[in-house]
Order: sequence, then structure tokens, then C-alpha cells
Amino acid sequence: MSGSSGFVWDWAFTIKMLPLLIKGAGMTVLIAACAISLGTCIGLVIALIKVVRNPILNYLGGLYTWVFRGIPLLVQLFIIYYALPGATGINLDPFPAAVLGIGMCGGAYIGEIIRAGIQSIDKGQMEAALSLGMSYSQAMRRIIIPQTYRRLIPPMGNEFITLLKDTSLVSVITMVELLRTAQIYASSHFKPFEMYITAGLIYLLLTTFFTVTFGKLENKLAQSE
Repeated sequence: MSGSSGFVWDWAFTIKMLPLLIKGAGMTVLIAACAISLGTCIGLVIALIKVVRNPILNYLGGLYTWVFRGIPLLVQLFIIYYALPGATGINLDPFPAAVLGIGMCGGAYIGEIIRAGIQSIDKGQMEAALSLGMSYSQAMRRIIIPQTYRRLIPPMGNEFITLLKDTSLVSVITMVELLRTAQIYASSHFKPFEMYITAGLIYLLLTTFFTVTFGKLENKLAQSE
């Protein structure tokens, strides 16, 4: 008995489908970019309310982090897209549901990244700013946060790449991005090997590109210090 299955890679089909996969990859990057923007806004708020001397705000920030880091992203997407309409009557299209789900989940992680960055700044700088007559918010805005962003580049770059890969989960809410495109044509043309391998390679190229880009940005900022 031969051990070979007789499989032959269909290059013609792969080349034909490549533009559709690239289009799906564009949607993947768009979702990730919108989600990281939303997550950064949420994360900044969460970080700030977790570093102020207010136990109620600290508790709320901790609660948000606990909930959104503790519930799997896939479950959160199901809740937003499938459960929310039945409970509230609010129906979201796949794209905003995907951005909202990934962004809110990412915000919990980004909040911890920003909080750690803020708390890494010498406390004496905050005390000096307050002694000069600045309010707490002014000191944060003018002194602390501007020094923080350089330290955030490596972990934020890693978080963006993580969110980029997490976009593959939005295929379960019918969002047509890279993985969903591969699923559709793998099923309709009975070419799962070609479609999924090619999609995997595109993900690899995307993550490699952004890894190199963030690495160069980090080096450039390090040289400017």
C-alpha cells in the first residue's frame, strides 16, 4: 500500500483566490487598527482611574480588568453579536460588533500596560509637579504621560499583534475577514489545504511586518533619548 495520498497543490486555484485573501487581510488589519484605537482609549481611562487615590474608581477599574480579562474573547463576541440583540434590542452589524468586542477586551490589557508605564515613572516627579502648583490632572498630562509613551511601545506593539491574530475569531459572527474568506472558499471549492495554508502564511507575513515595524520604532525612540 502506498503511503501517499496523491495530493497535489492546486497553484492555479491559489493564485486565483489570492486577491480575495489579500482583500480579507485588509479587513483584518482594519479591524485590528480600529480595535487597538478603541482599546487604547478605554485602556487609558482604566489606567488613570486605577492610579488615582480614589478607592471607588480603583475598584471600578479593577472590576473592568477582571471581567474582560477573565471572560474569553470568543464568548464576549457571542454575547455582543448574538445575545445582546435578544436582551436589549440592539443589533450590531458584524464590523462594529467585531471592533467593539476586540477593543473592549484589548482595553483591559492595554489598561494594565499603561498603568504599569505610569507607575514606572519616579514618584518624585509627581510630587515636584504638585509642589509647583500643578493639579494632579495637569501633572499627569504635562509631566507623567509624556514620559510614559516611550516605555509603552514594546508592550503595545505586542498587544497590537495579539489583537491582529485575535481578529480570526470574528469569523464566528459572520465578519468576512481573512479567515472567514478562507473558510468560505475552502468549503465551496473543497480546497481546505490551499486556503488555510495560504491564509496562515498571510497572517505570518502581517505579524512579521508589524513586529519589524514596532522594533524599528522602538530602536528609533531609544536612540533619541
